Amino acid sequence: MLNQTSVTAFLLLGVTDIQALQPYLFVVFLAIYVVSVVGNGAVLLVVVSDPRLHLPMYFFLGNLSCLDICYSTVTLPKMLENFFSTHKAISFLGCITQLHFFHFLGSTEAMLLAVMAFDRFVAICRPLHYSVIMNYQLCTQMAVTVWTIGFFHALLHSMMTSRLNFCGSHQIHHFFCDVKPLLELACGNTELNQWLLNTVTGTIAMGPFLLTLLSYFTIIISLFSKTHSCSALRKALSTCASHFMVVIVFYAPVVFTYISLASGSSMQDQVAAIMYTVVTPMLNPLIYTLRNKDVKAALNRVFRRTDDLSKFRAHF
Repeated sequence: MLNQTSVTAFLLLGVTDIQALQPYLFVVFLAIYVVSVVGNGAVLLVVVSDPRLHLPMYFFLGNLSCLDICYSTVTLPKMLENFFSTHKAISFLGCITQLHFFHFLGSTEAMLLAVMAFDRFVAICRPLHYSVIMNYQLCTQMAVTVWTIGFFHALLHSMMTSRLNFCGSHQIHHFFCDVKPLLELACGNTELNQWLLNTVTGTIAMGPFLLTLLSYFTIIISLFSKTHSCSALRKALSTCASHFMVVIVFYAPVVFTYISLASGSSMQDQVAAIMYTVVTPMLNPLIYTLRNKDVKAALNRVFRRTDDLSKFRAHF
């Protein structure tokens, strides 16, 4: 995976070159990062530790929380460092590594959301067979499959990008290393890379999205055919509300970035990238904890046990 040129580093220009804004942006993004890690870490903790949440739905939610912690960690620490750095440099290997994990975690999350939609489809449309269909073996296989596909999809991008020749400016007009900004700096023919980005990445992003929509369409049709009670319909759909909100929050900026014809260095693309790499991982645990009674109850039990333990230690 060695580049054919003597490039050793790139410069990440970040979200703005206005020095006066950088300290304020540092505080904002640091707060978002802390909330994201703590929130997703809390969800992951209760899913693992509470036996009442050892169900397929929460197994996949734990995977989502793990992904979001890693996803924000891929880009945010380097962004925070560059707010106070005069060089804003990232090594060639570091850039390719960041690109790899960004696409690895992003594509895995897209596919995981489709798996979670399938879980809701089985739970609502095949409730009597749910425990048989969504058994531990199938859930594990689906999780391993989406993580594996995501890894090799990202490996394809990182290998193909690392083999490009880079000439002229090594300034990346972005706050992290992504394929589109790097292709703008490459010399020679990048048609294959563009095709991989538009076709392969587009398929991996939009394929799960369409499957998710199909799952929800089937759920709604099935519910309408089985019940004519608005309250029963609303109660059944409420179990999908958190997941559907997460899907919308995740896919809105992704669709904007990879379907639009805007260049990878545009301000619009940077705003969209901030949404799905920074804001979305922070919102996911908030959405699930605010709307999910089981997760809120599990969190209360964890906090109650922690408080009781603190009182016990203080007593002695």
